[in-house]
Amino acid sequence: MNKKQIERYFKILDKIYGKKCKVILTGAAAGALYGNVRSTLDIDFSAEAADWESFSKAAQEASIRVGIEVQYAEDIDRWSSITLMDYKKHTFVYGKQGKIEIRLMEPPYWAIGKLSRYLDQDISDIVKVFKKTNTQWQKVASVSGMALRKSPQSTACFLFRKQTENFFKHYGRKIWGRTFDENKALALFHQEAGIKN
Repeated sequence: MNKKQIERYFKILDKIYGKKCKVILTGAAAGALYGNVRSTLDIDFSAEAADWESFSKAAQEASIRVGIEVQYAEDIDRWSSITLMDYKKHTFVYGKQGKIEIRLMEPPYWAIGKLSRYLDQDISDIVKVFKKTNTQWQKVASVSGMALRKSPQSTACFLFRKQTENFFKHYGRKIWGRTFDENKALALFHQEAGIKN
């Protein structure tokens, strides 16, 4: 699925639902709108709707009409053991389809979910989006560290730490160039996470 298909889904959803609504895209669908070339099979998003029952029915009907799988919730922070913190305060308007406002998370917040899962396709998505949006490593290290510190302790925290460290070590220079200092990035990540080395 590409940008046009994603926009078409929300256009159909607007026609069926017909009321004001705000959605925040995440996952590969958000990556596609950032300019990532990889196609995705579904659309993941949070939704703020006054009439949730009507919205949910409309979202499913639009999914059937367009032939796109969707997954949505009032609060997508509950989808992962690693918190997205106050992600709703860190979004910007991508566009509108009728009465539906489509928003994207700032890249460092969007990347939390990708770093949590950390499959090859997730890594590729992060690299491409960070490059296209000129996301600064300092912001990524800071946000990722805060997310780790504020998440309930679990095995997911251990994995998130190792995967984020791995990302900076192996992909930092690919994104930010030869001047990127992985030691500084890791130090900031650890500082924000409350990790004492």
